[in-house]
This record gives sequence, C-alpha cells and structure tokens, in this order.
Amino acid sequence: MRLMQHLFRCVTAPLLAVMALPLVAASASPRAEAGAATAPATAPAVAHARPKPTIVLVHGADAESSSWLGVIRRLQRKGYPVIAFANPLRGLASDAANLRSMVDTVEGPVVMVGHSYGGMVISVAAAGDRQVKSLVFVDAQIPVVGETAAELTNKFPGSQFGAALVTRPFTLPDGERGTDLYVDPAKYRALFTGPNVSEREALALAAVQRPVTESALNEPATAAAWRTIPSWDVIGTRDTAIPPAAQSFMARRAGAHITRIPAPHASMLTFPGEISSVIQAAARQCERAR
Repeated sequence: MRLMQHLFRCVTAPLLAVMALPLVAASASPRAEAGAATAPATAPAVAHARPKPTIVLVHGADAESSSWLGVIRRLQRKGYPVIAFANPLRGLASDAANLRSMVDTVEGPVVMVGHSYGGMVISVAAAGDRQVKSLVFVDAQIPVVGETAAELTNKFPGSQFGAALVTRPFTLPDGERGTDLYVDPAKYRALFTGPNVSEREALALAAVQRPVTESALNEPATAAAWRTIPSWDVIGTRDTAIPPAAQSFMARRAGAHITRIPAPHASMLTFPGEISSVIQAAARQCERAR
C-alpha cells in the first residue's frame, strides 16, 4: 500500500507542475500586455520637404510658349512645377495684368522668367507681388518706369529687329485699329534662332510665332519689380535683336546676377541647359529665403 502511494506521488507531482505552467503564463500575460500598452510609443520623425517654387516662363514678341520646351523638360526633371504663360502681346499693361491674374492662382512662391519683351511684362507684373521671389531675364529688356521696349532695343546700335518686321493692320470688333508686327519668316533664322537650328525648323517656328502689337512695344513701363526682387540675367552675346551692349547696360543697372552665353536672340532654343541652370540658381535663392 505504501509502495502504491509512493508511486502515485512520483507520477502526479510532475504532472501537476506541468499543468500549472499554462495557468501561470496566462495569469502573467494580461500584466505584460498592460505594461506594453502603457509604454510610451516613439514614432519616427518625418521630415516634410518644402514644395519647390513654381517657375513661370513668359515668352516675348514673335515667339510662343513652346520655345521653352527644352528648358521645361530640364526643370520638370528636377521636380519644379512649370507654367509657360501664353503672353497675349496686346499691350504692356494688359499683358502684365493677365500674367498677374494667372500667378494669383498659383499656390506658394513663384520665380518669373521673361524672354525679350517678356522682360518688360514680368517687370511690371511682379511689382508689389510678395509671392514672386526671383526674376530671371533672358535676352530681355529690363525697364525703369517710363521706358519702352522699342526705346531699350535701340538704346545701343546694332539691332536688326526693325528691319526684319512685316506689318499687318487689324481692326477689333469695337472699331479700334492697330498693327501687328511679325518677323519675316525668311529672316527668322538669322534674327532669332541662329545657325544651330535648321532652316526647316526655323521656318516652322516662324509659322507659329505670335505677333506683338506696335503699340505694346511703345507703351511705357509703369513699374520696375527688379528694384525690390532679386534678379538674374542671361545675355546672348550673338543677339542681333536686342544688342548685347543694351542687355549689359540694363543688367548692370538692375544689379542682376549676369550670365553670358554665345547665343542668338532665342537662346532657350540652343542653350536650354544653361538657361535652366540659371533659373534653378534663382529658385534655390528663393527656397533659401523662405
């Protein structure tokens, strides 16, 4: 009998110990979960990069928005939002008002870029606009108040712009009359694009050019935004539309950061990389200023 009791104890004691283990684990589990629930959670810090400024490109007289395509592709590859503004070329004040209205729909900071007569437009449109952080002029007029595009183009000798023009009168529905100025397609390559653009492509660009009114080129600027906004200027040293001497005079007067390239008037067609680099420099300055 004693032997049987001894054997029973030897068998049941380990069995009871094993059966008790899940109960101990189960009773400890809620406490462990409670402890985990009350432990402070540490979330990894997330850095939110500020959005890049929007680049607004403004073409000049006798050109159109697609002339910026090479520049646009490069800027977009760098992550910049880009708008190529369709410049009406009807009158300086009205063109500037159109540009200003469009920029008012853009969120965040803006870099305005003007080519040729587009420099006149951004100079007026950006004045007093705190959203515009940088200005870039490309083979452009940079006026003070009271100056006209025609006056600045002929301030120094050498411009062949006037001799290349074809005039076409127009009449508006209200009876107002004016004159549109086109560049003669036969002279477009020599004046605008230079020899690095084929004759066939130059003729195609001439076909899609948007004319400027004669009155727009003779309308005085009412503001000079470069007086309060940091500016950059790209000067084409082979420009025969706006002489390089005139461009240099305006750039120095504006205190602009100057880049010179061996380009004809439409330098964005043949030097899109260089133009894009200057625009990005202006944009980085804009980002640092925020």
